[in-house]
Amino acid sequence: MSYSYSGSPGSSRLWWWARQLVRLDVPLMIAASVVVLILGLDGRIGRVEGGALFLALLIYTGFLIRQSRKENNAAAAETAAADNAKPVRLPAQWLFNLAFIAAGLALLVLGSRWLVDGAVAIAQHLGVSELVIGLTIIAAGTSLPEVATSVIASIRGERDIAVGNVVGSNLFNLLGVLGLASLVSPAGVSVAATALRFDIPVMVAVAIACLPIFFNRHLIARWEGGVFLAYYLAYTAYLILAATGHALLPLFSSAMLGFVLPLTVLTLIIITGRALRARRMK
Repeated sequence: MSYSYSGSPGSSRLWWWARQLVRLDVPLMIAASVVVLILGLDGRIGRVEGGALFLALLIYTGFLIRQSRKENNAAAAETAAADNAKPVRLPAQWLFNLAFIAAGLALLVLGSRWLVDGAVAIAQHLGVSELVIGLTIIAAGTSLPEVATSVIASIRGERDIAVGNVVGSNLFNLLGVLGLASLVSPAGVSVAATALRFDIPVMVAVAIACLPIFFNRHLIARWEGGVFLAYYLAYTAYLILAATGHALLPLFSSAMLGFVLPLTVLTLIIITGRALRARRMK
């Protein structure tokens, strides 16, 4: 996934978006993750706190709309000739595309509901805790539409949609879903102690890890994507081992804390150092 600038109007817009991703969107995702961790330290996110999270989402969305309009207006003159060469779409075509979007969303919601309901029933039958269900089966089930969207967008070369979908979804979940749920609930949303000790810190660490990777030539290499995927599988394996009280849990934890995590931190430092050195040489 490359975001290098090639000089064309489209590349210029893509370069601007990549810079915004590194300078604003990912840092905001990190900040939102840290704020959620801090707000949950007392074991609950109250209505006032939820309202503040949701308000932050509204402000962020408004800012994005404003910036997008500015960028489109600035690029209008450069792309006027290309736009005039494109065939004009009739209103009927727009309605047809909107119908496809609505049908796709309806099928996604229905399919995700069936997937989650079936998986939860199986997990409950096996005696797995609700937290583990939410962190694994429900999280994976509700994220399948995002995975499909990002994969298809990457294959088709729509890099801004692929990455923006992930970052935007994380921000919406932290600020919108969690904020709105806390706002409408009379007692707020309770935060489990195990989530504060392990799951939320892992979320913050992953958010921080995104910044040097996105900063490095605005490129997400295949091996870096493989590392993220491997860490998710390791995280899921840890949850399963912890939920079942497996004998391999101490060995697994020692390997992650003593070898894998330090190696990853060192790799991220090297990536950031190379990116900074490359920028100074330009």
